[in-house]
Amino acid sequence: MKKLIVILIMCSISFQLKAQSEEVQQLLLNIEKLAQFKKILQNMYDGYKLLNKGYTAVKNISEGNFNIHKTFLDGLMEVSPAVKKYKRIADIISYQLRIAKEYKLAYNRFKEEKQFTIEEIDYLGKVYGNLFKESLKALDELSMIITSGKLRMSDDERLQAIDKIYLSVEEQYTFLKEFTNNTNLLSLQRKAEKAEIEMSRRLYGLTK
Repeated sequence: MKKLIVILIMCSISFQLKAQSEEVQQLLLNIEKLAQFKKILQNMYDGYKLLNKGYTAVKNISEGNFNIHKTFLDGLMEVSPAVKKYKRIADIISYQLRIAKEYKLAYNRFKEEKQFTIEEIDYLGKVYGNLFKESLKALDELSMIITSGKLRMSDDERLQAIDKIYLSVEEQYTFLKEFTNNTNLLSLQRKAEKAEIEMSRRLYGLTK
């Protein structure tokens, strides 16, 4: 009987030791898995920090370049004193004023002299009117170029644009002078012809 009890006790102890051993092994396995999981999480976090750092660096560089670019472009919006004092600006304005003054004087004179038909006067008005409108467009372009905050242009580009406008207005004024001179010659010719006809009538005693 005692032997049986001892055997049972031994079996119970053996079973308990075996169970504890399995629990210990499972615990060690769980600890190992936890360590591996922590390592995975750490690697993921390190990767995230690296990625975020790289993104931030790229973002900062991009924003830095954009700011530099914006500063450069904003600078082009400003007009330097050298451009504003450029002699061609005053020349352009002078040409435009002369165009406005001379075309009005010529057109009014041709109407008063009555050497042209209504259709011809209308044609002269259209020519002078279109010429004046083109000169005003040149002034508008000039205003855009020499006003800060209007156009993004370097000083050289502004000066070149002003030179181009100057040549355009100069050509307009030259055309005005030639057109007015030719029209004036035609008016004088017609006056001379009328005077000659009138003299012939008087010479021969002809009535109108």
